[in-house]
Amino acid sequence: MTESTVELTADEARRLVLSAQGFIGADARRGGAHTMLRRLGAIQLDTVSVLARSHELVAYSRLGAVGRAAVERSYWDSPARSFEYWCHAACILPIEHWPLYGFRRRAFRERGARWHKVPDGVEKLLDQVRDSGPITTSDVGGAKNGGPWWDWSDSKIGLEWLLDIGELVCTRRVGWRRVYDLAERVVPAEALAQELTDAECIVRLARIAGRSLGVATRGDLVDFLRVRNQYAALLDEALLSGAAGLVPAHVTGWPEARRPAKSVAAKGGAVKGVAAKGVAAEGMAATGGALKGVAAKGVAAAMPNAWVDPALLESEVRGRHRSTLVSPFDSLIWHRGRTSRVFGFDYVLELYVPKAKRVHGYFTMPVLSGGRLIARVDPAREGTTFVARQIGLEPGISPARAVEGVRAALWEAASWVGCDSVRVERVDPPQLAAELAREPQ
Repeated sequence: MTESTVELTADEARRLVLSAQGFIGADARRGGAHTMLRRLGAIQLDTVSVLARSHELVAYSRLGAVGRAAVERSYWDSPARSFEYWCHAACILPIEHWPLYGFRRRAFRERGARWHKVPDGVEKLLDQVRDSGPITTSDVGGAKNGGPWWDWSDSKIGLEWLLDIGELVCTRRVGWRRVYDLAERVVPAEALAQELTDAECIVRLARIAGRSLGVATRGDLVDFLRVRNQYAALLDEALLSGAAGLVPAHVTGWPEARRPAKSVAAKGGAVKGVAAKGVAAEGMAATGGALKGVAAKGVAAAMPNAWVDPALLESEVRGRHRSTLVSPFDSLIWHRGRTSRVFGFDYVLELYVPKAKRVHGYFTMPVLSGGRLIARVDPAREGTTFVARQIGLEPGISPARAVEGVRAALWEAASWVGCDSVRVERVDPPQLAAELAREPQ
């Protein structure tokens, strides 16, 4: 670890997070949805569809009213540009990241199990794909046994197990059904040929997660990658050695970090099997010790409580902020503790809360405007009308100042999903309803 730690205020950290996530400036929208995927590193999938599915909402929130068919093509196309696998959750990942998840495929294979018991006969499924080409669950009797949604058929469990261990891969969908094909047939040969050690996988993924999040605590990075035990230890080594390429930072107001265990710190900054580079020091040197757009100081005594992408420190954060609805599964807010820390926004998705006990609504989406989360909306659609069933402004947000941002977010979302009017059913204060439902000039 370098002797100096970059000092950031909470507001500076928040702006860097928004910049890294693609919510500030026109540059963030260049290259379309696939470039956005590569910037984010992972886009979470979810079956719930309100207005649209989450992977579409993630693109919309950053790119504006981009065509939904174009978004689908950018994720699932031929030849393969991305694949589905486990990162923060089930995610869409850039196809060039295939080698980086070798550690997880090996872990599944060594464990010999997933949360479903792996049935007999998976080799027959693999042979069928090898001999007959790509398949969906409908080609092998369907995904369900007839019970709850998690009551999968043996065929579905078998296909998912083969995907877990890397024999099969999903790089496209038909409707909402995964299409399973042989990894050797679909993954580019260059990516397929790379065999990385566990340490190499974690080092590279730590760098990707740090670049995506912009400013992150160790816990944020662990949550992004969902690593634990020996893999979390490798992450610690990658951070402390500088191999992950992230700069240690101290963010005022963020929780103070605990000192690393001696067993990790004593390794002297070298991840076994990976050449550690002083990227953190280089990031400071590149800016002459004074970072553009942030107050940077050498704080030798401060224990870093965060890590920052050095590329963010080399350019000024500027440009217009997006005003938009944000999916509950967006990487900007998928870690609720981080959302509270960065934005002062306490968020609970009430999807599975009984209706009578919900406070904000079924699928409440935060409203991002001016670089802050200023409100939350429970959206729906009735024909060509966008319905805001409930809108709640955040405490301390002036209604007069919030109207413009919330209205812009509602109407752009309405247009994107093919609606030509907005109806607000409930808002506090009630007199805002008519103003928010009025189309912006």
